[in-house]
Amino acid sequence: QVQLVESGGGSVQAGGSLRLSCAASTVIYSMAWFRQAPGKEREGVAGIAGSDRKTCPEIVKGRFTISRDNAKKTLYLDMNSLKPEDTAMYYCAATGRFLGADLSLQSAAYNYWGQGTQVTVSS
Repeated sequence: QVQLVESGGGSVQAGGSLRLSCAASTVIYSMAWFRQAPGKEREGVAGIAGSDRKTCPEIVKGRFTISRDNAKKTLYLDMNSLKPEDTAMYYCAATGRFLGADLSLQSAAYNYWGQGTQVTVSS
């Protein structure tokens, strides 16, 4: 069983920065960060493959950066220039199978999930 535990969330003012961490029980090939606000669908904000190929949507490009430290078995999401619309519960996800770029930000492609960490951005 793979366990994922997120941390690093909190409350910040617009324009601030946060680093989210996801500690994994094992090294996993494909991982990603998703977020979900109340009343909205879950959306992928960053994905990373075993080859270190990274994927992100236009809404966060240039502000969010995904990275990993395999020695520490930890996934990171560095968020800069945060906006109130970034407020959401952020989830770490992983799967042991290979994912192409077309599936890297699709929640249905992942079978392991953390319980989330809340990010709140005030204006």
